[in-house]
Amino acid sequence: MCGITGYWGLPLRAEESNRVIGRMTAAISHRGPDAEGYWVSNSDGIGLGHRRLSIQDLSTSGAQPMCSNSGRFVLVFNGEIYNFRKIKRILSETGHCFRGNSDTEVLLTLIDSQGLDQALSQITGMFAFCLWDKKNKTLYLVRDRLGEKPLYYGVLDGALVFASELKSIKQFPGFTGEISRDVLASYLRFNYVPSPHCIFDGFNKLPPGSVATFTNFPFGEKRIHQYWSVLDAVNAPRFEVSRREAIEGLDRTLSESIKDKMIADVPLGAFLSGGVDSSLIVAMMQKQSSSKVKTYTIGFEETQFNEAVFARQVAHHLGTEHTELYINAQTAQEVIPKLPTIYDEPFADSSQIPTYLVSKLARSQVTVALSGDGGDELFGGYTRYSWADRVWDTISFLPQPSRRVMKQILRLMPLHNWNGFGPSVSSRLPALLNQSHPGQKLQKFSNVLDASSIRDVYARLVSQENSPNKVVLNSSESASVLDETSIWNLPISNPEKMMLMDQISYLPDDILTKVDRASMAISLETRVPFLDHRVVDYAWRIPIEYKIMSGSGKWILKQVLNRYVPEALMDRPKIGFSVPIGQWLRGPLRAWAEELLSVEKLLDDGYFDQHLVSKMWFEHKSGKKNWQNELWGILMFQSWLIEQKQTHLYSRAA
Repeated sequence: MCGITGYWGLPLRAEESNRVIGRMTAAISHRGPDAEGYWVSNSDGIGLGHRRLSIQDLSTSGAQPMCSNSGRFVLVFNGEIYNFRKIKRILSETGHCFRGNSDTEVLLTLIDSQGLDQALSQITGMFAFCLWDKKNKTLYLVRDRLGEKPLYYGVLDGALVFASELKSIKQFPGFTGEISRDVLASYLRFNYVPSPHCIFDGFNKLPPGSVATFTNFPFGEKRIHQYWSVLDAVNAPRFEVSRREAIEGLDRTLSESIKDKMIADVPLGAFLSGGVDSSLIVAMMQKQSSSKVKTYTIGFEETQFNEAVFARQVAHHLGTEHTELYINAQTAQEVIPKLPTIYDEPFADSSQIPTYLVSKLARSQVTVALSGDGGDELFGGYTRYSWADRVWDTISFLPQPSRRVMKQILRLMPLHNWNGFGPSVSSRLPALLNQSHPGQKLQKFSNVLDASSIRDVYARLVSQENSPNKVVLNSSESASVLDETSIWNLPISNPEKMMLMDQISYLPDDILTKVDRASMAISLETRVPFLDHRVVDYAWRIPIEYKIMSGSGKWILKQVLNRYVPEALMDRPKIGFSVPIGQWLRGPLRAWAEELLSVEKLLDDGYFDQHLVSKMWFEHKSGKKNWQNELWGILMFQSWLIEQKQTHLYSRAA
């Protein structure tokens, strides 16, 4: 795994260009602590930089930037091509020679011989790379199919600038960092900055599965096209298979993906939460490994959030070499100051804390770790998929005025207090609400009561803040995936539409961003077997009934897992990788939050309506309402803003 950076359109003297690209490259040294390199062409005003975390071919023959044998192309590459050995064998048989054994050289040779489009259709992997075509004076920025690896780009003082992380772009001459209030509003809605937006004006994220082509910059053409889309899998013909055949097919497809992900010239392990997804990944790894797989988990002192005990049981059954670490609010406090630097943009999925800590734990012993991310989005694991569908079927027949009255009545109740009621009380709730954390379900139910469509129900469920324009002063929320209408007209079920929405937004912008930044901050490569495009294609081609059965998600994953782990070990409610952030904000994190949410600071910064924020903070502290998600988003921005000011890379938006 590596970090890439570069620019085009800055004519400098040799020593100046080396200094600029050197600073940009050094800023992402954590992504590649093993080596650095840069290549400049002052005549073309271009500079490319690379930081290397050596995983395949540890020799200098894998060093980057790398030039093709023909001399036409220069490449800086971040990621892994899992099928590079097969491609190398085919290329060797047709007369191509190789200096080393790196996947980067194989990719570059494939592009040189067959062209970029043909190369992208053949490779399996996670990646973000920049390709410079000397002959045609064309620069290509490319991102992997599902968005596992990040890539930012924008124009600064007439130059095209790009990098794996914004901290590299900040090193480019003239960067001021003007914050977009409209994007900030979008951030508050999701607690992450949705693609293709960036918190800084003038910059964007390259969407997953896309190629950005720049010719004769800055006077030529800029074109962005998708070479792959999840819709390709959605629109593919469905398999007509029995349950047994579907289970066999998934077992085989996922096993092949995991086999590819276990190829490395460095120590390798896995994250193990004890849930279905990570347990299945580890079980298949252990089956294919001749030695004990190293597994890592994070536990919490608060029992209702703790899955470590289950992870330990699974590890014992599979015979892995297991390591666990228990954390508390004090541990979180030690991590929080690092978060603004780790994430570059405001980011407020509170599981970012344990994700960083489990990555740090794993990095003490291994360089590569496999994770179970993507299983929920592909196989219907989130309760909102079936829950939202059932809720909409129930309420859509009621007149909206009646639903508004019901919502007002529910809003008068301290709904989160229902979480403290015992089973004898919660069991009397309607089936839609008789679940773990019934108070949270009641809050969600009241939030969607007056929804106008299933699309509206979904939007409200995934929104952390339903009216961000009211919270962010002088803002008009940027367009997001929620504005996409075509998906809701597809001839697929409502749960599948929600799964698709998550796969193109929540998965790359939240889950994969969280894992990439947390792991790369301590130079750990993570690999995600579920997001191999062959697994994604298979998941979409089996019937939805094999994924969500009787309102319960991931049915087929559980059937495959039962082949490796006794069902009794997994027969328990889903907890998820969540953090007791609401409790911590009322307790050990209260003083930290008080400072960031003080009226004086809010007024001085000038981004948020201090009356609304103060009201939320008072209600949360008093226990009247649970505003943990909304407050965490604001707190993470406030914390991030301090870091921007300290680095003198800050300009308040007008």
